[in-house]
Amino acid sequence: MQQDKHPAYRPVVFRDRSAGYAFLTRSTASGEQTIDWDDGNTYPVIDVEISAESHPFYTGKARVVDSEGRVAKFERRYGEEGREGEAP
Repeated sequence: MQQDKHPAYRPVVFRDRSAGYAFLTRSTASGEQTIDWDDGNTYPVIDVEISAESHPFYTGKARVVDSEGRVAKFERRYGEEGREGEAP
């Protein structure tokens, strides 16, 4: 007889402690801790370091590292030397 090779797929709560945000979804991940959810059931909880609620890209707090444009950076670095092959 063949054994079931798929892991258990069950409801799990993922909790982002830095943002104070948690959401219930289904996953094969399992956690040691449990949490009482709004629906009155108890689910395993997995703490994550970052989620859509705390990620700088999704919150709009992302910083632009390259504030200087590519052309300006090239001209600053190479000046007129980089324009040798350019047509007049």
